[in-house]
Amino acid sequence: MMKSLLRAALFTTLAASFAHAQEPVRGGSLIVRLNSDIRSLEPGINRDAQTDTVAHQIFEGLVAFQADLTVGPALAESWTISEDGKTYTFKLRSGVTFHNGAPLTSAEVKWSWDRQFTQAAWTCKRLFDDNQGLKVEALETPAPDTVVYKLARPNALFLKQLANIQCGILVSHPRSVEAEGKWNPIGTGPLKLKEWKRGEAITLERFANYSASKAPPSGYAGARIMNFDQVVFRVVPDASAAEAALQTGAVDILPDIESDRVEELKKRKVAISTKPGLGFAAILIQTKDPLLSNQKLRLALAHAIDREQIAEVRSSGLTKANPSGVSDSSSYYDESFMAWPDYDPKKAQALAKEAGYAGQTLKIQTNKRYTSMYDNAVLTQAMLTQAGFKVELEVLDWATQLDNYLKGNFQLQSFGYSARFDPTQMYAALIAEKDKNPWAQWDDPQAITILADSGTVLDDARRKEDFRKLHAMMREQIPIVGLYYDPVIEAAHPRVKNYASWAPGKTITWGAWKEK
Repeated sequence: MMKSLLRAALFTTLAASFAHAQEPVRGGSLIVRLNSDIRSLEPGINRDAQTDTVAHQIFEGLVAFQADLTVGPALAESWTISEDGKTYTFKLRSGVTFHNGAPLTSAEVKWSWDRQFTQAAWTCKRLFDDNQGLKVEALETPAPDTVVYKLARPNALFLKQLANIQCGILVSHPRSVEAEGKWNPIGTGPLKLKEWKRGEAITLERFANYSASKAPPSGYAGARIMNFDQVVFRVVPDASAAEAALQTGAVDILPDIESDRVEELKKRKVAISTKPGLGFAAILIQTKDPLLSNQKLRLALAHAIDREQIAEVRSSGLTKANPSGVSDSSSYYDESFMAWPDYDPKKAQALAKEAGYAGQTLKIQTNKRYTSMYDNAVLTQAMLTQAGFKVELEVLDWATQLDNYLKGNFQLQSFGYSARFDPTQMYAALIAEKDKNPWAQWDDPQAITILADSGTVLDDARRKEDFRKLHAMMREQIPIVGLYYDPVIEAAHPRVKNYASWAPGKTITWGAWKEK
């Protein structure tokens, strides 16, 4: 705990304060940089991290994550839980309308849930269909302002899964589906779609009839009071061009700053915000690959990779190596999650020889859209080569790499998982049956059982013991090599005031404004 507090203090010391004690200024535009285009505008479908960010500006769910990573109110102003823990009753906040003027009722909540649950492209179905211990038996709408979820059994993670950013359990109006089946997003959020020029920009405009929650703003929960007339998510693939755009005012917010750019940007009078993050960097290993199915060879790879050096280089010392699904900022974290095969190239060589490795080429898939993934791949290649492996980089465009990840089509991948708020959610992104879920990294039946238990039990001590068991098994089987959790580093033009960063690294456009 003390180390976590000290690290938090370090980040706070490094961070520049964006908040100024002055009245908000209404109007104008906020321009946020994206390093690539989004994939869709339907929540939870054909998604990636940037797609999630844009979707959460347009739509709201019943609940959402707050700045302290707990769950708070969004479209639901309150909820109650039955004594047996199996029935959740949500009361919708009054006066909410969709972007087309229709009032929000429980019917639209049910329509949105039913649509997602029946789509094969919605990968979060497994979180609610008893695949991992949580089963939603029914969603009922006894009144226009009341939504009732009925579970098969109590579950500690239900509210967190409803708020799960990657799942996108947000409420859309049925007319979002046009006659020919085209998706035209109609939500209840503070921003609505104005225009999407593919490959260039997504322009959102302030929804004049937005009815805010009475709860204070916190993360993605509470009141989302929009001061800007519009928000533009502009695609600027090149990092240097993005920095230049920030200085000229062509861009206001750079959400993903490389750690080695912090000091230079500070010299240019750019406001920098730095926080411990939840995004997980890892080297993925395809355990169904004929070569890498050998556990001893995977162990050799683990001994050949100096994770501490990679974390130091990639974060300029702002974070440390962490191989587990439990982030340093989690309340479940302790030093036991740092246990991992030591960096030992000679031991790696000996194990590779015992495993029958005979110089076969290993390919690491990566991309240049995300600098961290590319740099991690380059460093890993160098370390594996030093340990006697023959390694090639396969540099792909991001869309192709992501598609390969989803299909399990790789030997090794340098990859990054966007923020998960709870260790069960992080492990759920790794663990599942590969035959049914090709994106899964680890399909050990015992791991699947332990994961389900971690989401079902209500006792924190028992949940932590589940996470310890999972980490011990991962340390032995090496289905992936976890590297570190990315620090959140964002830059803002000095004219932007009251811009708030938080651990998930998701852009929050409400609450901020520009000086005139």
